[in-house]
Amino acid sequence: MEHDNQVDMFKYGQLVATVDALDKKIDKLEKSVEQLCELANKSKGGMWAGMMVVSAFSSFVGFISHYFMAKPN
Repeated sequence: MEHDNQVDMFKYGQLVATVDALDKKIDKLEKSVEQLCELANKSKGGMWAGMMVVSAFSSFVGFISHYFMAKPN
């Protein structure tokens, strides 16, 4: 049972090229994830402001509809 201890330089070159390509893709993904996190953090304030406006509007509509729809005694 003999083992071949020689490294196939062609396969090694392919492996190095694949690792380099994956490294570049990971760098791009890291940048994209950082941008998405920044965008999500910026939009949190807008979401809460929007919820406040919608809540105030629905409270106003509820008050007006209750005022006009209530039966007088």
